[in-house]
Amino acid sequence: MDETRKQLARKYEKIKLTVGITKGIISFVLLLLFVALSYSKQLEIFVFQYTSNPYIALVYFGLIIGLFSSVLSFPIDYFFGFRLEHKFGLSNLTFWGWIKEKIKAALVGAVIGAPIVFLFYWLISTYENWWFYLACIVWGYSILLAKIAPVLILPIFYKFKPIENESLKERILNLCNKVGFKVKGVFTFDMSKTTKKANAAFTGMGRTKRIILGDTLIENFSEDEIETVFAHEMGHYKKGHIRKNIFFSVFATFAGLFIMSKIYIWLLPKFGFHHPWEIGALPLLALIASVFSFLTNPIGAVLSRKFEFEADRFAIDTTKNFEAFKSTMEKLADQNLANDEPNKFVEFWFHSHPSLKRRIEQAERYYNNYILKPA
Repeated sequence: MDETRKQLARKYEKIKLTVGITKGIISFVLLLLFVALSYSKQLEIFVFQYTSNPYIALVYFGLIIGLFSSVLSFPIDYFFGFRLEHKFGLSNLTFWGWIKEKIKAALVGAVIGAPIVFLFYWLISTYENWWFYLACIVWGYSILLAKIAPVLILPIFYKFKPIENESLKERILNLCNKVGFKVKGVFTFDMSKTTKKANAAFTGMGRTKRIILGDTLIENFSEDEIETVFAHEMGHYKKGHIRKNIFFSVFATFAGLFIMSKIYIWLLPKFGFHHPWEIGALPLLALIASVFSFLTNPIGAVLSRKFEFEADRFAIDTTKNFEAFKSTMEKLADQNLANDEPNKFVEFWFHSHPSLKRRIEQAERYYNNYILKPA
């Protein structure tokens, strides 16, 4: 990445970070005022004028808040989501294509989220230790979603097809055989329909596990580089990162919901509520969750960055090709307009991946010390 692109990447990251933090603060303050000034309670009274069923009232309550939130956030989403991506040459979406994707995401999110919302309300209305039962359900539901995502959810947004390049396919299959990795398929997806960025991912569990490569990656990277990306994604599975993430999520879900439930019960009377199941009080729980998520985000980010370094080392071990790894990282930074050397605090608090510069440095050190094995 030349110096001009580096400056552009820093500017892009700064804008995205500033807007993201500002949007989060504004949303938090507005929701806090909504609860503190009793508008939340008034809205609860309003929706119960049209139904006596608390679950239907919950739907009305959520739809009204969601509608107002969408209207208020649309200008920010448009200027710093749609327009910004085009300004920096990263988006392939038309305006109506962007709208379509947002609507699609909202509908899919509603379908996925609705069962959890209704179960949550039933639990909080029925059990004192609702947080424990909710944590069990959320954990089980997340595993189910992880299993069905590659075959039911992701195809709603992208078209998947097996890799057609026979030479590349053979290299990937040889790599799988070399390390004893069984996968149901290696697929490419039409990432280019929305963005010029390149990416790859490991998805699914059990019989649905597969590695997916964006068509932007296939088109712009050499076979050596794609093999490195594939080896990295394979490393996440071989190093047990999926299993470790599940165990971590179990602890985080149970501990998080327990702590949030205690804070919620403590704050209820201070905001004029008497029972945890009052619909008007639920935005208070959302506020607690947002603060808790922000404060604990570095914990998950540290673990994620550790896993990325481990997957990088696995890729170096497997391919023995540091030069391909280095060129892949540099091209990813250029194509995705990623700041290869972000502020250390920003990286610590917000980044799930280490900076590309650190990844290259650590990979080179590992390659020199353990692969070349100098005499």
